Amino acid sequence: MDDLSEVIRVFSEITDPEKMKALFEELFTEAERRDLASRWGLMKDLKSGMSQRKIAKKRKISLCKITRGSRILKNPESISNQLIEAVSR
Repeated sequence: MDDLSEVIRVFSEITDPEKMKALFEELFTEAERRDLASRWGLMKDLKSGMSQRKIAKKRKISLCKITRGSRILKNPESISNQLIEAVSR
């Protein structure tokens, strides 16, 4: 099994949020965790209907990152789309 497949398997088996948080703190730098959270937040902003320019200003990120998120959310079958809808309920 390659490293990426293994880490995905490990992540998918963690059900305790505190354990997942601890793993993130061990594996990722503070900047990497902030970037991940920002990407998730911009996807939620897009899903809520916020304009790309407003998101760029709010989150101080490039339109390229936002455009990528927008393309993902245009696909109703995308996992990101499904997960954002689930947490928004």
